[in-house]
Amino acid sequence: MTSTQAAPAAVKILIAGGFGVGKTTMVGAVSEVTPLRTEEYLTKASVGVDDLAGVGAKETTTVALDFGRITVSDELVVYLFGTPGQERFWFMWNDLVNGALGGVVIADTRRLDTSFASIDFFESRGIPFVVAINCFDGHNTRTAEEIRSALDLDPHVPLLIGDVRQRGFDKDVLLALVDHLMRLPAPV
Repeated sequence: MTSTQAAPAAVKILIAGGFGVGKTTMVGAVSEVTPLRTEEYLTKASVGVDDLAGVGAKETTTVALDFGRITVSDELVVYLFGTPGQERFWFMWNDLVNGALGGVVIADTRRLDTSFASIDFFESRGIPFVVAINCFDGHNTRTAEEIRSALDLDPHVPLLIGDVRQRGFDKDVLLALVDHLMRLPAPV
């Protein structure tokens, strides 16, 4: 970049969801750079503190944030921030959301209740979001309509179903968020 070139515009997107739904995986799958991760091993100290139900043999957890980057063009760079999923780290979400243009809520149909806090978080702050249903190993026994009803999603909130390990699905989720943002009325 020369001194006459402007720096690219930056867009910040927050990736949220419950513990073990795939936030770290999504940031890592779609980031063009090696993502910054703050993973730590689960220890006995989390027994009785963290809800580990339904996460199988998960051994690590995000304790602060995940960070990734996507350069769309010379004029636009997207920064992805993944939130920690465990309730004891939710206080960090208030700082992570500063400046975010929109959000992605990742949900697991086996534990939809872990998605409610993320949806409430974005709704209470008026931040547009999309919902990405992560089908672990293709596991999904519900239709999009059943999921939308169970999450009590407004009809205008995009909902996509796929595998966050697949970069193509993650791109579709982010493009759905951009499309959703562009359809919203301009702020007054």
